[in-house]
Amino acid sequence: MFAKEVYVSRRKSLLNLMRNKYGSTGLALFLGNAEAPQNYRGNDYRFRQDSSFLYFWGLDEPFVGAILDLDSGEERIFGNDVDVEDIVWMGPQKSMKEKAESVGVVATAAYNAFFETVVAAKAQARELHFLPQTRYYNALKISALTGLSPEAVASRRLDGKAASISLTKSVIELRLIKEECEIKALDHACNLGISMHTAARRGCKLGVLEQEIVGQMEGVAISKGWGTSFTTILSQNGETLHNHSHHQIITDGRLLVVDAGVESNEHYASDFTRTYPCSGKFSTKQREIYDIVQSCNDFAYELCRPGISYRDVHLQTVTKLMSGLKDLGLVYGDPAEMVAGGLGGLFMPHGLGHNMGMDVHDMEDLGEDNVGYDDDQKREGGVGLANLRMARVLRPGHVITDEPGIYFIPALIAQFKQEGCGKFSASDLKSLVNFDRLEKEYFDFGGIRLEDDILITADGARRLGDSRLPILSSDIEKIMSAQ
Repeated sequence: MFAKEVYVSRRKSLLNLMRNKYGSTGLALFLGNAEAPQNYRGNDYRFRQDSSFLYFWGLDEPFVGAILDLDSGEERIFGNDVDVEDIVWMGPQKSMKEKAESVGVVATAAYNAFFETVVAAKAQARELHFLPQTRYYNALKISALTGLSPEAVASRRLDGKAASISLTKSVIELRLIKEECEIKALDHACNLGISMHTAARRGCKLGVLEQEIVGQMEGVAISKGWGTSFTTILSQNGETLHNHSHHQIITDGRLLVVDAGVESNEHYASDFTRTYPCSGKFSTKQREIYDIVQSCNDFAYELCRPGISYRDVHLQTVTKLMSGLKDLGLVYGDPAEMVAGGLGGLFMPHGLGHNMGMDVHDMEDLGEDNVGYDDDQKREGGVGLANLRMARVLRPGHVITDEPGIYFIPALIAQFKQEGCGKFSASDLKSLVNFDRLEKEYFDFGGIRLEDDILITADGARRLGDSRLPILSSDIEKIMSAQ
């Protein structure tokens, strides 16, 4: 938890935005997450509070709610005090009044009073504002209160039919730009992530089971923070972007992609990716591709500054990537024209990065386009750009990931060869892509991704964390040799 003044200021800013920018009235509803049983109540999945509830109300426990009255400005937290039976299992607990006061809230009530208050407000025809709901429990509760279907309550489409446009946009506006206390928390989370990835690099040895490396990594996350910020990606089949299978033995000649992060005890995330030669030394072909990706990572970082859109950073970075592949004779033609025609997605089918904060894909529970795109931007189609999660014009305080990659995906290569892509027909691609070399030399290559976490500053950007994970191919080989 931060100082209570942080939460008081955030709620005041939210109230002002909703009142003055959007003219909203009524109640803003925040329903914290519930405990979720694995197979019976008491044997629960590890609890994680809803991030927007944490951001504004600070209480990291299940079965609490909060209401902000947009007309009177009144704030109230709802939750139950423990009884003796609870104390037997949980130990002594602070009262709900004490917990509320720790985040600057005076008024409290029992948990059920949250629902009673909403029912009474609905009977008075007061407007009810809620965010798109992700958890089933919360969706069902809000559904019962509003009369909307659970599917409508969970919808991230801001069409005025369910989730509040003004509340969702106000929350996004506030959470997108990180406060100084958040930046410190993110630096800490990234330092933990660096330790986690150091364990992965040290564990990458021939003959070791991938799962053993994952265990060593996640041990760091649990011992030093809340845990992992997302399900660990670690695989020698790096052409599968989100590969969660860890059943293979580390094998000579292959590449190991490690994409993982730590969530700190303050509930802020890190997200790094590194790719290692399993033998400790890159082959010539591996180094050629690796160095292109590494140069693209640095190139994107140098472009990042206030006033440039991350869409443009993505396009310029993919253009540089295609130029590198052209130098290797894998593609022909003008790199910018190939990217404009949609060919870049053949080798980098994902976007350059995403927002990061309390969640590793920050606020995407509120709608990926709502969070990642300005009002005058629209998501474009085609492999690559269609998967660009963050396109906004960058502002100081934005925290984003920088994660270019090159992948050789046999099924995708075959599809492009047969069907073409974007502005290019299959016939066009015959003169733009060296399919023969791809099929003969790269179908067993895998993939390479390199990712850092970036804070946009007043005059540019800086990488989060006190140091940077080694990234130059020569440094990787030197360090792995010394291990």
